[in-house]
Amino acid sequence: MAYYLDFEKPLEELETKIEELKRLSDGNEIDLSSEIRQLEKKAKDMRSEFFSDLTPWQKTMIARHPERPYTLDYITMMVEDFLELHGDRRFGDDPAIVSGIGKINGISMAVIGHQKGRGTKERIFRNFGQPNPEGYRKALRVMKLAERFKMPVVTLIDTPGAFPGIGAEERGQAEAIATNLMEVSKIKVPIVSIVIGEGGSGGALALSVADRLYMLEHSVYSVISPEGCAAILWRKNGELSLDDFSRAADALKLTTQDLKAFKIIDDIIPEPLGGAHREPETTAKRIAEYITKALETLRTKSTAKLIEERYKKIRKIGSITQT
Repeated sequence: MAYYLDFEKPLEELETKIEELKRLSDGNEIDLSSEIRQLEKKAKDMRSEFFSDLTPWQKTMIARHPERPYTLDYITMMVEDFLELHGDRRFGDDPAIVSGIGKINGISMAVIGHQKGRGTKERIFRNFGQPNPEGYRKALRVMKLAERFKMPVVTLIDTPGAFPGIGAEERGQAEAIATNLMEVSKIKVPIVSIVIGEGGSGGALALSVADRLYMLEHSVYSVISPEGCAAILWRKNGELSLDDFSRAADALKLTTQDLKAFKIIDDIIPEPLGGAHREPETTAKRIAEYITKALETLRTKSTAKLIEERYKKIRKIGSITQT
């Protein structure tokens, strides 16, 4: 059964009615095809209307949609001969980050991404997509392996943030993220990053130092979650409302349109109407096309030029204009 967000409830009622009519007409002599087509058109128009004017908070909800494809889903759909690599060679393996070697459109590359998990058991196993230090060290190890074999790197970003637990802090969470930021900026092969869901705080930054940074249309990318921002700024007697979260999402400028305007990201990857979960295969194909197109350009550059342009790209972020 499909999962609908609160603002999609009118659409849920309509699509439920369509399914009921299809069941009634299936195997019966009653022809309801005309009524079904009319309702399907109405549903499509309604979906177009909803998704043409989404608020930042609604986009955040879509980015977190439980049916939205995760890293392993995209790997299954677009990566051939994927071989997963485990462990950071220091402490252990972190299931919150998946990494390995495979081929996209015939190009061998390293693919690394956050994995949130589905269902209670897997979400706990994946720590809800919140990596520990060993996850970031594993990612860096695989990137350096790719560098050794002159393979490009692709990262898929989808995390609420790095795990803030005591054990993570004891094992050097901040140091692991900082090391990734420094070391990945010097990797001598092309790097393409795509935000596929949530891009949260340093947990996302550690995998998003790249030559090309793209976002799926309904993903978000921010220094903090709207809930965290609202809690810091407007918590009153321990209570917060949806209005507070919506207000924070507006202020954070976390949507793809905002980030492209700020020149934080390079481009927006369109999603099927209704979100990536509506047509996962179509979304995966589009992501693969953007990766392939980016690599066509990046692989023609010398190593020195690649690193120089990456450095300049990073340095331009957050620039200040004085009048």
